[in-house]
Amino acid sequence: MNDAASSSAISRRHALKGLLTGVAGAAAAPAIAAPHATEPAPPAYPSRFVFHDPDFMQPLKFPWEKLLSAEELATTQALADLILPKDETSPAASEVGVPDFINEWVSADYPAHQEDRETIRGGLGWLNTESFKRFSKRFEDLAEPQQCQIADDICDTEKARPEHHIGAVFFRRFRQLCLSGFYTHSQTWKSLGYVGNISVGGPYPGVLPEVIEKLGLQDVV
Repeated sequence: MNDAASSSAISRRHALKGLLTGVAGAAAAPAIAAPHATEPAPPAYPSRFVFHDPDFMQPLKFPWEKLLSAEELATTQALADLILPKDETSPAASEVGVPDFINEWVSADYPAHQEDRETIRGGLGWLNTESFKRFSKRFEDLAEPQQCQIADDICDTEKARPEHHIGAVFFRRFRQLCLSGFYTHSQTWKSLGYVGNISVGGPYPGVLPEVIEKLGLQDVV
């Protein structure tokens, strides 16, 4: 992975760690202390903010060990690039580190991530079993039309046949994670039409007249 992709991956990792730590702390704290409680109620939010206030007495186990094997990562890359291939406006999923993002996600030691870990690892195994059953090869070794044939059978949980149900559940979550990793990378924002994080290049021009008119604020400004 290049330096830019690595930097983005680290940024997402810290964001994930901080967000989940904050949410977990808020959810665990009671809203109001019991009337006769002998201990003070814990704060509604954790006193330390993981982004800027590390506790060096109890250092975080961070980053965590990544669990996907080389074979699982190869299948992950093949499926991610099938879902999000390179085009005229965006790189392929693997070019912006989506397989590494998924590996990091499913390796995190949180209950929701552990559930995703079972879904993704089990699904990758199912995918290769189905690939061998149909074509006697691993999924990443198939030609694109063959990969598409399997993907088409599991891309819709409502239409998938009963024997493809496990694959369809896996594919739904895998696709969600692919999109999450892909569209949080700076190299993919262009395809969304995002134009933020750029210099105006002069005095702030203010709100565009057509926006003011659409909001009906002509008489206010």
